Amino acid sequence: MPDILTALPADACAATVLGGPTVVLALGGLRIVSDPTFDPIGQHGYLTKTIAPVATEEQVGAVDVVLVSHQEHPDNLDDRGRAFALAAPLVLAGPRSAEKLGSPAVGLAPWTERSLPRPDGGGELTVLAVPAVHGPEDGERDPFGNVNCEVIGFVLSGQDLPTVYISGDNASIRTVAEIARRAPAIDAAVLHAGAARVPAKFGGRPLTMDSRRAAAAAAVLGADVVVPAHYDGWAHFSEGRDDLEVAFQEAGLSSLLFATEHGSWTPLRRG
Repeated sequence: MPDILTALPADACAATVLGGPTVVLALGGLRIVSDPTFDPIGQHGYLTKTIAPVATEEQVGAVDVVLVSHQEHPDNLDDRGRAFALAAPLVLAGPRSAEKLGSPAVGLAPWTERSLPRPDGGGELTVLAVPAVHGPEDGERDPFGNVNCEVIGFVLSGQDLPTVYISGDNASIRTVAEIARRAPAIDAAVLHAGAARVPAKFGGRPLTMDSRRAAAAAAVLGADVVVPAHYDGWAHFSEGRDDLEVAFQEAGLSSLLFATEHGSWTPLRRG
């Protein structure tokens, strides 16, 4: 597979899932990768990777910015993903994640933003950090108010661009509702689903959205395009693409769900 973006026109606004949580976005002439994971199949700490990504780092090619929802778990940032991120010109992550990652990582607390110049001449792309809850609402919180660990999501926006929400490992519909209220007019949502479960954490309850909550999040956001990620590739993901399709069909939202084959591009706006 060649560089996966060579076939895209320069003005494309699209996303492709490589496997697990890893998504490549083309937006405003920028090449953006979220939660890179490129390690081979096998054991990674207490987690087991079952499917390799559909593209290597070399096939993804040079990037402008890497978005890291959190750096503590190898299913969202593995060894090769970490090296890939730190070789990029800029990494945006939560404050404590950025401190642990080191340069070129920049920390963003929820509801703070960073503006990036756009190569397409359209001004700037604004990256807004938004909150995420990596487990049940009633889960024990650390001194910083986090469940499980520090996790953030992102809202990407700019003039004449679709506004894109990337959830990170968020399981909270209440948090999605807050984001919809404070950052309205979401056109597309990249939702981490899969109902990730680890028996030792929170009694095995989901650490990310299950399929029904993903459908509910889509309804709350009012997005026209939903690109699911984080639903395959790891043994602790308890729900897959079939579950997502059923949940969206039962909710009457099938037309919003773009669970395409990994490596294929989904436009981030309709029409």
